[in-house]
Amino acid sequence: MSRRRSLAIPTALALAAASLALTARPAAAEADPTPVDKLGAHDRALLDRYERQHDSARRLATGVATPDFATLLIAVADGRTAEAERALAELGVGTSRTEASVGYLKANVPFDLVERVAALESVVAVDLDELLEVEDTRADGGLAAEPKPGAVLPQAPSATTPDDNPYMPTRETGSTAFKAEHPAFDGRGVTIGVMDTGVDPTHPALAKTTTGEDKLVETVTGTDPNNFIDLLFDSSWFLLGKHQAGPTVLTPDGQAWTAPLDSDLRVQNRALVMPGGEQKKIGVLFRDSDGAIWVDTDGDFDFTDEEAMRRFGEGRQIGYLGTDDPATPLNERVPFTVQWKKINATTMGVNVNVITEAHGTHVAGITAANGMYGGAMDGQAPGAKLVSMKACHSFGCSSAALTDGMIDLATKYGVDVINMSIGSSPELNDGQSARALVYNRLVDATGVQLFISAGNSGAGTNTVGDPTGADRVVSVGAAVSSDTWWANYGSPTKDARAMFPFSSRGPREDGGFKPDITAPGAAVSTTPDWIAPASVPETGYRLPPGYSMMNGTSMSSPQAAGAGALLLSAAKQTGASATPAELRAAIYSTAGWNGKAEAVAQGRGQFDVPKAWSVLGKGQAGTADAVTVSAPVCTPLSGKLVTPHRGSGLFNSCAPGAGGQAVGEERTYRLTVTRTTGAEGPVTYGTGLKGGDGTFSVPASVVLAKGVPTTLEVTAKPGSQGVHSAVLTLDDPATRAVEQHAMLAVEAAVPLAVGGTPLTVTGVTYRNGTVHYTVAVPAGAQALTVSMDGLDEGSQTRWWAFRPTGVSGEKSAAGTIYCYNGYLDGYGCDPKSRTYAQPAAGVWELVVEARRTSPLWANPYALTATVS
Repeated sequence: MSRRRSLAIPTALALAAASLALTARPAAAEADPTPVDKLGAHDRALLDRYERQHDSARRLATGVATPDFATLLIAVADGRTAEAERALAELGVGTSRTEASVGYLKANVPFDLVERVAALESVVAVDLDELLEVEDTRADGGLAAEPKPGAVLPQAPSATTPDDNPYMPTRETGSTAFKAEHPAFDGRGVTIGVMDTGVDPTHPALAKTTTGEDKLVETVTGTDPNNFIDLLFDSSWFLLGKHQAGPTVLTPDGQAWTAPLDSDLRVQNRALVMPGGEQKKIGVLFRDSDGAIWVDTDGDFDFTDEEAMRRFGEGRQIGYLGTDDPATPLNERVPFTVQWKKINATTMGVNVNVITEAHGTHVAGITAANGMYGGAMDGQAPGAKLVSMKACHSFGCSSAALTDGMIDLATKYGVDVINMSIGSSPELNDGQSARALVYNRLVDATGVQLFISAGNSGAGTNTVGDPTGADRVVSVGAAVSSDTWWANYGSPTKDARAMFPFSSRGPREDGGFKPDITAPGAAVSTTPDWIAPASVPETGYRLPPGYSMMNGTSMSSPQAAGAGALLLSAAKQTGASATPAELRAAIYSTAGWNGKAEAVAQGRGQFDVPKAWSVLGKGQAGTADAVTVSAPVCTPLSGKLVTPHRGSGLFNSCAPGAGGQAVGEERTYRLTVTRTTGAEGPVTYGTGLKGGDGTFSVPASVVLAKGVPTTLEVTAKPGSQGVHSAVLTLDDPATRAVEQHAMLAVEAAVPLAVGGTPLTVTGVTYRNGTVHYTVAVPAGAQALTVSMDGLDEGSQTRWWAFRPTGVSGEKSAAGTIYCYNGYLDGYGCDPKSRTYAQPAAGVWELVVEARRTSPLWANPYALTATVS
């Protein structure tokens, strides 16, 4: 999953870009709530940065400046899209995209009008377009030690690997057993949309479905030259202006090209960013009459010796740049596809779709690979088809491309389910961003279910990302089994199932239930053979070009999306109803609970395909009534919620004495529960708890009459410091599906005082495991200092800190992931003692973890925290 990336515009690129700058139907959705601040602190900070960059570029580049506008993604109130467009027009702002069915507008808005646009009555929420970084999902970014001499090592996957295997652990969702029992329920009849960095159109494991049909239906891009960020950073767009006639045409730099004898030709050349960052200058020719595209692949300034190409979905045409050297393992012959779109009245855009990142192909293989290594090893739904929507490239992904591309995927390409392993990590992650609201509406309007990675910002509480926080999105955390720890990492561990430390935790800022479920978060899967393969050296094996081992919630989300495709395939073949709401209910009601993982980490538990089908296939997923929950919330940002200090789950992360709960303190929280559908008379719901280590207690049942808000008391008494969480279930025994799950989470912190007694704890963390501590930092503290000692020889153990708002407290995320005692000397980070200057007042979370390569199974430590 991506992180937010600061948009620093290089002057040379800014100048180049500026020279090109362009003067079965679900039930109706509920009305979206309006956030307290429709723009938000993050987007306001972005606006300030863009203004400063504009002014700086204008000073540096005489007469040429970056635009004085920001691209806004606007969610408008239901049924008021036209009204919002008129209001924008009155401000002198035109829209570049309007999607009334989901209440979405996109517009380039001058800096000084952004706040006025956000203030419009018809506008619900506004996001500024920004560049999101594609995270490196290689284990340790490819940095790792060699295996020890003489060590026992796992075997490498190969053509003899069965489908039931730990490398691509689809079996952990029960899907291999499900497909063995129901061979035709393998994804056939279902198309999966992959919103990512693009899917390799030449990979043999992504060539055909199990029924022999072409697997990749279409490959297109969601980026748009009308968005300045896309124009600046996506080199695959060629903007072609005036018409010319052959046989000789001239590019703007005066270069002559040989062309066909036609009169409606347009030509352009530019440097295309290739895999590895190399730039290759190529020319592109477009013919208006029929949309034919020529690419000068051999660099001879002659288009007449090139094949006329069209969009991949029309003729499955693939072009190639470069020539393969058979003496090297990688393929130097890089494929591409093409597409075109009209940019404005005078300009045509041609896209030369070269895949520069392996991420999207890896994700696609997890969802639907068929016959990896030429053998029996498959992804989740080998019978499914794929549509590739490329919104990301070497520099990252624009949030506008992700939004536009998602709408296109759901409305234009016939997909049944979509996976997106991209997102951001905002402080206020309450599911009320413009993108999250649009995604909710998209699910309702199209009947296409979205699966999105929860994020890789864990293991702190309240680190789940956006737009995975959207209510109707299935947010997926990353689980891992002991078998996969061994097969993919060469790391022996004891817990049969656990959570990856990096997997983002819930709840949302408003207590909202995220992540929803988990799925395996590491896999050996398909990657382009022109990009270097990735594997973990400690395993002792190297994967060949075309395959890589990657990890992250980027990998768990496609496991869930592919598993969802199996359920939809089964439903289509048996006539079972499977609306998004029914699909979610079946998945959520049957997820497998892991008694050793916190609720905030695993949500409802692991996706279980056979059990989900036992509900969905019997038509029982749609029988449950709708039940809503409103609960108290106390966080540093809870005053900014739609209903201040209230949300859809109980969440208290405030410090003791400031609304928070102390260790040993008993407190009763009053939740409001309302049944909004079903019979008029009263219905008795059983209440239950999963997890919580005895912290929480609830009555055995609650009686709900339709439309009558009813109080449900939840008592919490944390017996120790740390994060305590549980899942509250509300279940009508007359239905198979569980009506409602609500998150309960309380952080009981140890108060620290300036000059007072420090927190000093001793403990043991096991290899690949985490231990969590919470301390309350008082207002006015100048420094929080944390130190670690008491380690056994050879132990590779670290801690890292999370601020009261759920974001990392470390200066450098890249440095901190290697900041272990006994490993790489901390990699530029001090693993023994660090000071956090001017720490924000509130509850800080300190997470202790032993690395997968620690030679010790049990790693003792002593941790000290003090404020000054």
